Amino acid sequence: MQQPIKRSKARLLAGRTFYTLQRYFYWYVSGIDFATKQNTSPLPFKIFTHKTPLRRALSNVDPTLNENKIANLKIAIQKLDGIILEPGQTYSHWRLIGHPTKRKGYKEGMVLDHGTVKTGTGGGLCQLSNLIYWMTLHTPLSVTERWRHSYDVFPDVNRVLPFGSGATCAYPNIDLQIKNQTSQRFQLSLQVTEDSLVGTWLSDKPIAFTYHIAEIEHEIKHEWWGQYSRNNKIARTVVDKQTGKKVSEELVAENHAIMMYEPLLGK
Repeated sequence: MQQPIKRSKARLLAGRTFYTLQRYFYWYVSGIDFATKQNTSPLPFKIFTHKTPLRRALSNVDPTLNENKIANLKIAIQKLDGIILEPGQTYSHWRLIGHPTKRKGYKEGMVLDHGTVKTGTGGGLCQLSNLIYWMTLHTPLSVTERWRHSYDVFPDVNRVLPFGSGATCAYPNIDLQIKNQTSQRFQLSLQVTEDSLVGTWLSDKPIAFTYHIAEIEHEIKHEWWGQYSRNNKIARTVVDKQTGKKVSEELVAENHAIMMYEPLLGK
């Protein structure tokens, strides 16, 4: 893994400006058919459901940031709940949500910036992109843009899903995009309950396969420049529902992250 490059504030600003303009051009001039239609009537077939806890006890993190994150999630899902993904259409996470600003009601939440915990308006929305990405891996939909987390900030405390099975997001350049290359319609359903963020992919037809996600080739390396890195791959096995036989196995993600804690923690 390459050593992180430290860039000046001027270089970071210039890069951010360039890639923001490039993203807007892509959204509005590229001619791609982006999904925009929301429908409150759910499609009849439930394809995959998942939920994640809203509150986590993290050391040295103000609990208020958790509550602000929940408020941010409630605002964001108003733009996403019920979105219909027609055949040939592409889901763009940030194009639908828009810029999370204070004027829209977003609060200061926890954000990760180059491996450090900071606060920022709209913080915590990565939980939403993580959830949608994980659900999508269990459908025939195609992930066309996904960004991995570059830093592993917190140890595996009560981790349920494999390391690196999420998708980070940062407006507008670090996006999550999903294309419907099937012949059926899909619909995204989202809600915030008392203790969980709950998501479901629905469709107008059942699907013929089930999808099993697993971590492979996990390793921790001591890099030459001093820090440790965590590396793995995420594989997906496709199984025919009728026969129970494996149809295919494919690599869906490869992750390399700098560890911000000691790999061997004392008990």
